[in-house]
Amino acid sequence: MQISAVIITHNEERNIRRCIDSLQDVADEIVVVDSGSTDGTEKICAELGVKFVHQDWLGYSGQKNFANSLASNDWILSIDADEQLSEALKSSILEVKNQPLSDNKAFSLSRLTNYCGHWIRHCGWYPDRKIRLWNRKAGKWQGEIHETIEFTEDVDIQQLKGDLNHYSYYSIEDHIRQADKFTTLTAAEAFKKGKRCNSIWKLRVKAAWKFIHDYFFALGLLDGYYGYVVCKISAFATFMKYSKLHELSKKQ
Repeated sequence: MQISAVIITHNEERNIRRCIDSLQDVADEIVVVDSGSTDGTEKICAELGVKFVHQDWLGYSGQKNFANSLASNDWILSIDADEQLSEALKSSILEVKNQPLSDNKAFSLSRLTNYCGHWIRHCGWYPDRKIRLWNRKAGKWQGEIHETIEFTEDVDIQQLKGDLNHYSYYSIEDHIRQADKFTTLTAAEAFKKGKRCNSIWKLRVKAAWKFIHDYFFALGLLDGYYGYVVCKISAFATFMKYSKLHELSKKQ
């Protein structure tokens, strides 16, 4: 089978070369859809000879579905610009390519996150399995935040060996900034779906439980200092999400 690797970008000059380089031996085609980068993203993509298309932002699912529609092949390997195929994962994908596959087959990948230069193997962040290799005839992206693939038929999902390396945050400031952005989006989406938060105690309990769960039960303590930082910011993000939902509830 032939695979089209599909990436959406916006100002990813720090990551995109590493991502594309990891795909060269696996993908038969690499498609990059960019929503208006002002840095060196387009130049790097031109150097590496990938198919580069500009598209104004359509939302996470909309942008990815548009990118998939540009692919020459039905088998899609969806990868974010800040991700990289490990050597073990490359081998697993190449092995799959040599097999006769039906359209109702899909493959999930384990994502391993690099946080400020350290690999996070606990905190509820690993293995963080994501379906990233599938036939686009069988499903498409759905959801505004933390988008997932919605299949139109029963699909046999197989886990591939090897990790998808995720270079998420280069600094704690990056993490806090992203948490602020995504909690605004998740609170708005929850409110749109009819969820409400009218209790201040709910904010405190949810945030406290998030830290206890991730640091102790999900063994974040084994990731050392950065494990503690990850768990604290995740708990704070939970607090922010419910605080923003509480604010929306009060305005209503």
